[in-house]
Amino acid sequence: MADFHQNGNIATLHNLRTRSTEDLTRELVALAGNRRISLILPSLYSELEGEALPRILAELAKAPYLHRIIIGLDRADEAQYRHAREFFSVLPQTHSVIWNDSPRMLAIQERLRMMDLAPREPGKGKNVWSCLGYLLACQDSSVVAIHDCDIVTYTSDMLARLVYPVANPNFPYQMAKGFYPRTDGSKLNGRVTRLLVSPLLIALKRVIGDRDYLDYLRSFRYPLSGEFAMRVPILPDLRIPSDWGLEIGVLSEAWRNLAPKSVCQVEIADSYDHKHQPLSEEDANAGLSRMSVDICKAIFRKLATDGTVFSEEIFRSLKATYYRAALDLLESYYNDARMNGLSIDRHQEEQAIELFARNVVLAGQIFLDNPAEPPSIPTWNRVHSADPDIMADMLKAVSEDATEYA
Repeated sequence: MADFHQNGNIATLHNLRTRSTEDLTRELVALAGNRRISLILPSLYSELEGEALPRILAELAKAPYLHRIIIGLDRADEAQYRHAREFFSVLPQTHSVIWNDSPRMLAIQERLRMMDLAPREPGKGKNVWSCLGYLLACQDSSVVAIHDCDIVTYTSDMLARLVYPVANPNFPYQMAKGFYPRTDGSKLNGRVTRLLVSPLLIALKRVIGDRDYLDYLRSFRYPLSGEFAMRVPILPDLRIPSDWGLEIGVLSEAWRNLAPKSVCQVEIADSYDHKHQPLSEEDANAGLSRMSVDICKAIFRKLATDGTVFSEEIFRSLKATYYRAALDLLESYYNDARMNGLSIDRHQEEQAIELFARNVVLAGQIFLDNPAEPPSIPTWNRVHSADPDIMADMLKAVSEDATEYA
C-alpha cells in the first residue's frame, strides 16, 4: 500500500516504511504530556474468549502514551463482568470496564428512555456512544481512539499510527480514519466494502448525479474500517448511529461538522484480519444481510438531508446500476487477488452481490416508508442539556459496580 497518492478531498497519510514504531511512540509520549490520549474498546463478552483480545491487550501494554482505556462490555452477566475485570486487569494503564447490563447502567438507560433520548437498539453504536459519554464525564482527555476487539493481526503500531495525526498539535486534523488491505494471507476479504459500498457509491453518482458527499465518501480507501481517532472537543456534537451504519454515520458527521482539511485517513497496517460475519441470506436481520441494509439506509438518509429526493423508481434504477458496477469491480478484485497470490470464490462473491442488490431496494423501501425515523442516538450535548446530572451519575455507576463486584 506504500505510495504517495492524494485524492484531493481529504488528506491521505501513508506508511512509507521510513519511521519505526519506537520512534513514533517516543514522540507520542512527549505529545501526551500536554494532550492526554485515551482508547475506547467496545467489546462483547464473547470476545474475551477469542484469540484476538489477549494479543490486543499484550500490544496495548506497549503504548505508554495512553492515559486511559475504557472498555464497554456488552452481553455479560454478573459472573462474566467479574471475570472481565480480572481479564483486563493486565493493562498497565488506568482503565474502566463499563458493564452495560448492570442494574445501575440499566437504570441510567431507563432515565434516558423516559426522556426519549435512549439508543433505540443494542449494538456497537450504543456501546461506543455510552463509552464516549463516560469519557466526556471524565474530563481529562484531549484525544480518543476507537477500535474493535476482534483484530487477530493487531500490533501496537496500528494504534500509534491511528492517533498520531490528531495527537500532533501542528496537524489540523480533528478526525483520523484508519485504512489497510483486508486479507488473511490467503484470501481477499472485506466483502461489504468491496462488493457493496464501493459499487453503490459509483451507482449513486450515475443515478442521482454528482454530489460532494459521494466524492467525499469515495475518497476513503476503507470507509467501513472500525478504527477512528478524534479530538475530544468534537465529541459532544457527534451523532452516533446505533446500528451497523456506525462507521458511515461517523464519516457523515465529520462531513457535516468539520471542514475537509480537518479529516484525514491514515494507513495503519500492511494486512488486517478480524472476525468474519456470515452472509445470512436466509435472515435479513443478521450477518452481512442486516449490515448491508443498515449501511444503505445511512447513506440514503444523509443524501436526503442534503436535498436528494428519492422514489421507488430511483431505487429500482439504483439496483440495476449497482449490480452492473459491482460485477465490473469484481473482475478487478479477482485479477488483483490472483496477481498477489490470493484467492476469491467468484461464485460466493456473485451471491453476495445478488443479496446486496436486493437489499439496496429493501433499504430504500424502508427509508421511503419511514423517512422521519431517527437515524442516530442524540448527541451528548443534548443529553446533558436534558439531564445535567446523568454523566456524573454514569461515572458513579461504573465506580460503584467496580466496588460492589470486586
